[in-house]
Parts: sequence; C-alpha cells; structure tokens
Amino acid sequence: MAATEQPIVVIGAGLAGLTVALELAEKHTVILLAKRHLEESATAWAQGGIVGVIDEQDSVDAHVKDTVEAGAGLVVESTARYIAEQSSLAIDWLIEQGVPFTPDPEGPKGLHLTREGGHSYRRIAHAADATGWAIHQVLLAKAKQHPRIQIREKCMALDLITNKHLAEQKKSSKAQACYGVYALDIEKGQIETLAAQAVVLATGGVGKVYRYTSNPETATGDGIAMAWRAGCRVGNMEFVQFHPTCLYHPQDRTFLITEALRGEGAQLKLPDGTRFMPHHDARAELAPRDIVARAIDFEMKKHGLDYVLLDATHLGEQKIKEHFPNIYARCQALGIDIAKEPIPVVPAAHYTCGGVVTNLQGQTDLPGLYAVGEATYTGLHGANRLASNSLLECVVIGKAAARQIDQESPHVQPAILPWDESRVEDADESVVIAHNWDELRLLMWNYVGIVRTNRRLERALHRIELLQSEVQEYYSNFRVSRDLLELRNLLTCAELIVRSALMRKESRGLHYSRDYPQSWSVSYPTILTPMPKSKIN
Repeated sequence: MAATEQPIVVIGAGLAGLTVALELAEKHTVILLAKRHLEESATAWAQGGIVGVIDEQDSVDAHVKDTVEAGAGLVVESTARYIAEQSSLAIDWLIEQGVPFTPDPEGPKGLHLTREGGHSYRRIAHAADATGWAIHQVLLAKAKQHPRIQIREKCMALDLITNKHLAEQKKSSKAQACYGVYALDIEKGQIETLAAQAVVLATGGVGKVYRYTSNPETATGDGIAMAWRAGCRVGNMEFVQFHPTCLYHPQDRTFLITEALRGEGAQLKLPDGTRFMPHHDARAELAPRDIVARAIDFEMKKHGLDYVLLDATHLGEQKIKEHFPNIYARCQALGIDIAKEPIPVVPAAHYTCGGVVTNLQGQTDLPGLYAVGEATYTGLHGANRLASNSLLECVVIGKAAARQIDQESPHVQPAILPWDESRVEDADESVVIAHNWDELRLLMWNYVGIVRTNRRLERALHRIELLQSEVQEYYSNFRVSRDLLELRNLLTCAELIVRSALMRKESRGLHYSRDYPQSWSVSYPTILTPMPKSKIN
C-alpha cells in the first residue's frame, strides 16, 4: 500500500473521537472503532454542558482563574489559557455542525448559559439537561454520512502496533513509533491488523474500575493501558473525580444528577431536612466537586447513611420541567417526583483527571500515536476538573490533533507481523473473569476511594498484583474476549492509580489521605514512566 493511502485509525466514538474524525475526513480516510454500540459513550451521558467564554461580562482570565482554583494548584496555566481562548470557537464549531443548544434570544450568540460549581459566571452552553446526548447524536449522524469515515461497531482495539510487532529485520533499525493497532471483531471473534498513518486514542476514562460509577460500560481505561504498554508516560492518575450526586436507587445506580441542578439552587440535605454544605465550604453547594463529594462522604459516614438528599422542590415544577426534563422524567419513572420530593444521591466515580501525557496537539511520547479527551493528561484539570471543561477539551484538542496529523508527512508502512493465536485455545472457565472483575471494583471502592490511607493503598496494590498474575496467565493461554481485554486494561489502570496515590505524600484536590492531610506549599504532577521490565507490561 502506498504511503499516501494509509488511513488514520481513531479508537473511540465519543466527542473526542468524532471531532478528530470529522476534521480529518475532508482529506483522509478514517477508520473509527467503537467497541460497543455507537450510542454508548461518556459523551452521550454528559448532562451539564460545555464551557463557552462568550458573555461580555465574562473573560478568558476569569475562566482560567476558576480552572486553576478548581485544579488545586496543579493546573498548567498555559494549557488552561489556550483552551479557554478557543472556547468561543469550539461553541461556534458545534453550532455549525447543527448542535441544538438551548436558546435565549437575549443571551450571547443567542444561547442560554447556565452556571455550575466552581464557575464565577454563567458560561455553560447546554441543550436542556442532555447536552452530551445532543452533541453526540449530531456528530455521529455526520460521521455515518461521511464517505471517508469507515465506522467499525463492536470492534475493540487490543494493542498498539509498535516496533516489536514489525518483521524481524525492521525491529531494531527503525525509531520507536506506532504503526497501527490490532483490533478484535467482537462478533466474529477475529483479530485484525489495522495498519495506520496515525492512531488516535479517544477511549475515555477509567470509571468502571470502581464499584459505583456514573460512567457507561465503555469506561475501562483501554487507551491509557495500551499507551502505557507501548511505552508512553501517564500523569496524575491518582486524581479520579467522584461526582457528588449520582442517583441512589436499586433500579438505577449509574444515573447522574447534573451539577447544573445545584447551579440553579438545589440544596443538599440530611434525611431530617438539615442543610449541611454551608458548614463545609462558604460556597456551599457551588463548591468544586471534590469538596462537595468529600462533604457528602463525611456526612454519610458520620450519620451512618446510605445516601443524602438533593432538594430542588423550591425551584418549582415549571422551572424543573423546562430546564431538567430528562432528570425529571427519569426520576418520575422510578417513582420520584423531584418537583415535590428530594432526590436520594451518593458520590460515584465520574471522571479521570489523569491519563496519557500529551501536548496541546494531542501528541504522545510515541510518534504516530495521539490521544484526546478523558484518556489524556494535558495539564488542564490538575487535581480536580472544573465542571464542563471536559467537553471543551475534547473539541479544542481534537481539532488541534487533526491539524497536526494533517501536517505530518506520510510514512512508508513497514511489514507488520500478524497476531499470533497459534498457542491459545477457547476459554473453559469464564467465571474467572467475572469474579476478578467484581473483586477489583470492590477493592478499589473500599481502599482507593474518596478518602485514602497508605495501608489501604498497599493492600489494594498487593491484591491488584495477584489479580494481574491470574489474568496474565489466562490471557496467555486462551483466546481473547472483550471482557478479558477490559479486565486486563482495568488492572493496569488500577495499578497506575494506586502507585500514583502512594507517590503523593499530601492531600490535594481529589486525592485525600488521612496519613498526609495537609497540602504542600508547592506541588507537582505525578508522572509515571514505563520501565522495560515493569510488571504492568
């Protein structure tokens, strides 16, 4: 195949992946991989909105200040400024694609802006309370119609193709780079070799490593784990954001109650009706997520509660139905009338603030490999992500990565070794995967949750290493499946989270340690570099 004919492979069909794919498809062939149904992505579940510094009373400086404050001293200010400066253009781009943001004839750009915790101004563009769904549906429809985008549903990336996968004579003579990806066609059970001009990881976060999460089934850290195995650095993996308000209901444990509800005045209360957030922070319900989640965790443990209450009844039925129709309908279907009674809520793993180290063009340590979105560490989120900065990062860095890939000179593709399944057989005890999956998620919830101690972290690391040994033996002897690959990736990410947490001898942002409750006067990101003989590999 000629160099100019090589496609770009984008792994992940959320906002990050779709942005890159649509931007590149004007000139390049793009293969877009989605390991489950196309509608299953964290983007589609995002409720609140996307930041846009578009109001005359607002400013880039104010947005940067809010981002830095929420990030608890670990935000790279130049990154925050670049992304804030691009926010108005990002909103324009989404409007051009056809995203139906909630209008306000008197608002900037004709949009209704809302406010969320940690923001000093109303700057959140939204589509009612289902912004992510609205964005995802529009961009997905455009991708499906584009002649240069080949969408591969139920196709999971297994590992990146690097020098060790090249024909023998090329392994040592070529500079380290990424040349494509091995991918599992889940329905056929076949592994394909996808050679590529560039590979883009847009695989999302690691929420499914925890027992309780607001994330979809896709959030198994695939991109982070693959990049780590390929030799890329990862950063700030100890900072996993727990969203303060996930619905507590036996029939639905992953439904998020958007922060925008608190932005409009909803209050957190104990079962007896006592409001508690003012006792924890002067900003009360509008404090950053780490503070609110820790406060809820404190009150639940103090009073022996399974949940607390989010009371929006004083907002009135008309306002609730107008601004939060999906939350109203979802709760109503479960027997909760949020216009008349408070909502039972608990914190849940929500967002991975660390990930694969990249620059502002999405470039990783490995030439030919890019990463965008929640799978990355760009320095934007620091020790705690400011609400609604995530969708913005996807668009801004996604467009920048596409520009960078377009500028790269095409390479001549070297000979790649096919995937070797000659020494494996069909699995006979899949219960091992299910059992280890459950054990991992429970131990991460109990030992590596909102509040941590060294003893808990060390116990978690010991158990993770034992599980890794079991899974690696299974991986070596049996044909791979999606469940096995996801478990393998989750174990890698779990180890990265725990090792990062053990390295941080302070409490900061989303990482709170009882052994080190104070914050250093000056702090630095946690950057892990793969070692050649690392057990994680």
